[in-house]
Amino acid sequence: MNISIIAAIGKNNELGKGNDLVFKLPADMKRFKELTTGHTVIMGRKTFESIGKALPNRRNIVITHNKKLKIEGSEVAHSFDEAIKLASKDEEVFIIGGSEVFKKGMESAHKLYITEVKAEDKDADVFFPEIIPIVFMETFREENKKDAKNPFDYDFVTYERFF
Repeated sequence: MNISIIAAIGKNNELGKGNDLVFKLPADMKRFKELTTGHTVIMGRKTFESIGKALPNRRNIVITHNKKLKIEGSEVAHSFDEAIKLASKDEEVFIIGGSEVFKKGMESAHKLYITEVKAEDKDADVFFPEIIPIVFMETFREENKKDAKNPFDYDFVTYERFF
């Protein structure tokens, strides 16, 4: 199984504010859908609540400490390790948030699909973990300019575990 992380982050690794994304780019959402469709997505309960429903055409696993929680259209795990075990037969699994799940995922991730937004949000309250260059090597970069639909310049970047 390959563990991948997918996220859109600002110049200072900003992810979210008030349980919502700080940067919303239709091109990023399209890429997210293309990469994750047909695969398992693992997320924390708050991320699930911010989405509001199970993502279609994907196996959804939600991590929560609430042992009684049942979520329609999703499987529930009570730890990161349990979520990974549930998905262990899948070829590629995508970790989609939030920050605590990203932190745990960075320990075992093989690949990072990052949208680097060329902007910052000083009010963000959730941040992506630091991408350490001696651990992850950039293997792909596509630069994109802002347009009528996407209000910021951004790069699609892929990092792969170096060792």
